[in-house]
Amino acid sequence: MLYHVIVSFGKDREYEFKMSEAEVAKGSHEEARRWFDREFADLECEPSNPVGKVLIIDKILNVARYGGEQRFIDGKDWAARFARYTALALARDTIRVDVAGFTIGY
Repeated sequence: MLYHVIVSFGKDREYEFKMSEAEVAKGSHEEARRWFDREFADLECEPSNPVGKVLIIDKILNVARYGGEQRFIDGKDWAARFARYTALALARDTIRVDVAGFTIGY
């Protein structure tokens, strides 16, 4: 299976990551959740919902937003980890993270 994660900051500002099942399998669902928890705190993200629990989808969207587009432009380790952990956390093979629209689609 091939995993495909697209992170979009607007029109003509999309960053695509394709990974094999073996690449994604190097981590676990729990490891992905911990990574997003850590990044959410380190980037000092503001919860989008001030009441209740912060969902993994909110963490993914906020980490992308607060991490900034430059990290995806550079295409280095951080962006690759973001994509791999997004695939692991959501357990989907095709994911679109629309930062501008603050939505995630499958």
